[in-house]
Amino acid sequence: MVPVIALVGRPNVGKSTLFNRLTKTRDALVANLPGLTRDRKYGDATVGDRHFIVIDTGGITGEEEGIDAAMAEQSMQAVDEADAVFFLCDARAGLTAGDEVLAHRLRQSDKPVFYVANKIDGVDPNVAMADFYQLGIPQLYPMTATHGKGVRNLVDDMMQHFPKPEVDEEDEARRGTKIAIIGRPNVGKSTLVNRLLGEERVVVYDHPGTTRDSIYIDYEREGEAYTLIDTAGVRRRKNVKEAVEKFSIVKALKAIDDANVVVLVMDAQEGLVDQDLHLLGQAIDAGRALVIALNKWDGLDADHKEWVKSELERRLQFIDFAEIHFISALHGTGVGHLYESVDSAYQSSMKSLQTNKLTQILEGAVFDHQPPMINGRRIKLRYAHAGGSNPPIIIIHGNQTAKVPSAYRRYLEKVFRRELDLIGTPIRIEFKGSENPFAEKRENTSKRQQERKARVKNQAGKRITQKRKK
Repeated sequence: MVPVIALVGRPNVGKSTLFNRLTKTRDALVANLPGLTRDRKYGDATVGDRHFIVIDTGGITGEEEGIDAAMAEQSMQAVDEADAVFFLCDARAGLTAGDEVLAHRLRQSDKPVFYVANKIDGVDPNVAMADFYQLGIPQLYPMTATHGKGVRNLVDDMMQHFPKPEVDEEDEARRGTKIAIIGRPNVGKSTLVNRLLGEERVVVYDHPGTTRDSIYIDYEREGEAYTLIDTAGVRRRKNVKEAVEKFSIVKALKAIDDANVVVLVMDAQEGLVDQDLHLLGQAIDAGRALVIALNKWDGLDADHKEWVKSELERRLQFIDFAEIHFISALHGTGVGHLYESVDSAYQSSMKSLQTNKLTQILEGAVFDHQPPMINGRRIKLRYAHAGGSNPPIIIIHGNQTAKVPSAYRRYLEKVFRRELDLIGTPIRIEFKGSENPFAEKRENTSKRQQERKARVKNQAGKRITQKRKK
């Protein structure tokens, strides 16, 4: 069994720093700002030869209201899921009322709790830790998560509660199809994630910017493995002022690159806006399979629905390969059909392409519509083969390929998509020109060989001239 460890404590005591230290990543956002972490974040940690799962949580003070109450609920759910708890306190701030309240709640959980005094560097450890023994704890672990001081001792003592299995277990939690949920703030991304999972997995609150980090969630549905990535909302650059939000946007854009399929969530009540098109461009530039979801569709009148559909048809002609769904994440209307489009898009993006079939499709496309003439010479496209997947890359060889117009490239993309029955994924076509096999040999000839070739050519020219005179 792989142990699950939850990191809990007041805001800004170093939980995310310890999470990054244990997982050897920078997956959790870290800044000198209380309340930065809001959702549960899972990571794989390895210390020595032992493996365990660590959960980063939001801070708990005991006086939460509004969105802070939802964050605290997420943290306590992590405690319920965990096998052990690391309770972090700020050694510089000393024992606070919030620490006492949280310690009382953890005693009721009946889980092994390891009390940690973080940020011990620069202070006298004995003086800094004295206050915390008022909690009646048997042992307190001094630590500096930033530098890794004291981390190994804490983990070694925790692992004594979980005997090492006789046979090393393989990692069964492999990530399947990665689905990134992207969109503007407050369009319902986290609500959609919870609806797809069937549980309140991430914090949902009626306020833009609730999600600040990209949350990876592994799960299975009908025997298929998936990984949902809930991302922060991406606003226009002029509206982004906080440094934390800038980092959140960077993590959201990285999630697009890391995903196999991107689900763009838009607000049907507001219709298609320019920021939606910018996010759409990010997904296409990354070459990711794409599914579009119009959320908050229920409750709209018939005229507004027709206007939204006409706007989508007019402004999204360049991505006619993506399937569009009209859903309600809050009530679940149409959400189940998203999996059908996600699976189709992923299978299309990973489809195996045979050289023979690609060349036949190319020959048929050229027969129906010849490439244009360039400087009096016809562009010749000879054969095609696959160059990669997710997105599918098709490499075409021929002459004057550098001069193929963009309009003809788009024509070939549509032909390949139609003949290969590719749904929901962009296609990248790369052209390569034919190289002269004797070019390198010509450059490597010696000066003596070049002079001999010139003499032979000169003598041949003289013979031809003499024959003409006779």
